[in-house]
Amino acid sequence: MSAFTPLPITILSVDDHPLFQQGIASVIAAEPDLYLVGQAASGAEAIALHRALRPAVTLMDLQMPDMGGVEAIAAIRAEFPAARIVALTTLEGDCHAARAIMSGAVGYVFKSAVRKSLLETVRHIHAGGRSIPPSLALAMAQSRNGSVVTAREVDVLRLVARGNTNAAIAETLGISSETVKGYMSNILLKLQARDRAHAVMIALERGILGL
Repeated sequence: MSAFTPLPITILSVDDHPLFQQGIASVIAAEPDLYLVGQAASGAEAIALHRALRPAVTLMDLQMPDMGGVEAIAAIRAEFPAARIVALTTLEGDCHAARAIMSGAVGYVFKSAVRKSLLETVRHIHAGGRSIPPSLALAMAQSRNGSVVTAREVDVLRLVARGNTNAAIAETLGISSETVKGYMSNILLKLQARDRAHAVMIALERGILGL
């Protein structure tokens, strides 16, 4: 009597770049315990294919033209709460990663590290685990503790990044210079920044600020 052979882990790959899709397919094809059941090139197509194929794990790009990966993740999880989704992105920054995780992704992998960590992540996610980088876990914990930068503070920081003085920012936003100073004090504290320039640099690195 032959030993029981478990079924392979079925995977749906979602990305609008054909060359990257080919790379994912070649990585998966070399693994006997993994099987690529489908490929989607848009968020809408990802939702439809997930509904039809019910993959064990979905690899979701975050940047796509018609519907972003974050929106597609949220839509899939709303219909299939147990769906296991790994966010794939070239974007560096806690904000982008946090949005994906808060929308329902249980893992996060940078495209530059696909060949190094994707297979391990897929198997770990399929087994019920989560794969969240320590830096992201810390950023999300800080957000839950109330240190998240508010939308108004982002407005102030964006104007700072463009070289505006406190007086110019106050005039643009229709507030007082003292209020701007208060916002800046909060921003420096929340981002643990040394000064205005350092705050802008941190915000850009984390994806908080898009110029």
